[in-house]
Amino acid sequence: MRAAPAPFSLPDFGLGAAGLGNLYTAVSDAQASHTLTAAQAAGLTYIDTAPFYGHGLSEQRVGAHRWAEGAQPFLSTKVGRRLEPAAGRPVPDNGFADPAPFVPVFDYSAHGIRAAFEGSQARLGVPSVDVLLLHDIGEMTHGAAHPQILAQALEESLPEMAAMKWEGLTRAIGLGVNEIDVCRDVLEHFDLDLLLLAGRYTLLEHAASLGFLDECHRAGVKVIIGGAFNSGLLAAAPGDALHYNYAAAPGWAVERANALRDVCGSFGASLPAAALHFCKAHPAVISVVPGAQSAAQVNQIASWIGETIDPALWTALKDKGLISAEAPVP
Repeated sequence: MRAAPAPFSLPDFGLGAAGLGNLYTAVSDAQASHTLTAAQAAGLTYIDTAPFYGHGLSEQRVGAHRWAEGAQPFLSTKVGRRLEPAAGRPVPDNGFADPAPFVPVFDYSAHGIRAAFEGSQARLGVPSVDVLLLHDIGEMTHGAAHPQILAQALEESLPEMAAMKWEGLTRAIGLGVNEIDVCRDVLEHFDLDLLLLAGRYTLLEHAASLGFLDECHRAGVKVIIGGAFNSGLLAAAPGDALHYNYAAAPGWAVERANALRDVCGSFGASLPAAALHFCKAHPAVISVVPGAQSAAQVNQIASWIGETIDPALWTALKDKGLISAEAPVP
């Protein structure tokens, strides 16, 4: 039987900092700092980052930011990749424009977990973080190597992270992934405090993940929702490039997003606001972390969070089959 989790909380909404690592487009250090200042002012006082984001650039910018006195945010970062100096080697972009000159290397060994975290400590300028997540395990990422990676995660990575929690280097441990199956696999063998699940439980698509979040709620495993806009599709303005799951959006996703937007508009609600409120409504969800690259985007997110939505919208979406009849709604 799973032990009762220690009391742990996060703000309802935070900031996903992949964009501060130049995801898709480059931003300056000054713009990144303005984004973090706006997040603090808007109450988005939980920042999720990772060594992978911009190959250390996101963590470096979060660590270099001058937070107001007494306003140090909640922080989560990830382990599972070490950053090696490029030293003349080509630097892969991994979707990041102008990343730092490092090459991310998967390393799920106990030593690799420690080494990755030591790098994060240096870039973030902190001795500990609130949440430490094992990044990108699963078949979608590792293909045929997945069974070996999963075994190493259970035998080395997660026990090392549990030891780090006991040492006070983090308050909670979990996974940071884009797929559900590996979460189930791990939870069968190892107690986790929480999961960061990106892009799988959203207003656009949640039928396959709803039952899993219900299971998490019953087991006391908290869930952080990343990718609430499905890589930006649900928040895209006219003329924006349409991304889904970190790639060009397929036709079915664009059509479904348009249908959702039309129904939201008929109730005077914006689609991005509905997307954020929907994710937070599930009782397993402890926090939702939309991404932003500018102060203007942060302020827009804050406006969506503060938007009042007619409860009849959710009934209409269920009646039209655009959201699951069983999905919790605000």
